[in-house]
Amino acid sequence: MANKTFDPNRLSFEEGVKRITDAIRESGLDTEGRIVTSRDPGMEEALKLLTVDNVPPGFHKWQLPVYMNCPTQLYITVAEPGAKAPDHAHNAGPGFRFIATGSIHYNGQELTAGDWMYIPAGKKYSFEVGRLGACICYCYCCSCA
Repeated sequence: MANKTFDPNRLSFEEGVKRITDAIRESGLDTEGRIVTSRDPGMEEALKLLTVDNVPPGFHKWQLPVYMNCPTQLYITVAEPGAKAPDHAHNAGPGFRFIATGSIHYNGQELTAGDWMYIPAGKKYSFEVGRLGACICYCYCCSCA
């Protein structure tokens, strides 16, 4: 970002959505109606296409290949080692989970600090917390309190 003025507000929401849909199409990433995680095949290529260059020196930024077009509520969960979230769905809207510390096991994969998952509305899922516990930040288009 040499000699550019930092402006985090370059794109409208709609322009951002178009950027996401173009990158999904070009990368071949499968996001339609399924839970998407940072470890999915094709994710690396999609993130390359979604690199953002309007950041201050020393920062690197990617737009993620998912979006929620709804009001959201934010939560933080601290989970004990081995805790299990049983099979469930959030029917009122999609959700996004970010692993801040520790890990969870979902669908045969371990998601660790820095990984994330996007869950479409009504899609059932479950997970188990890893051996060190986890701190998970999440937002949903519903009140899941």
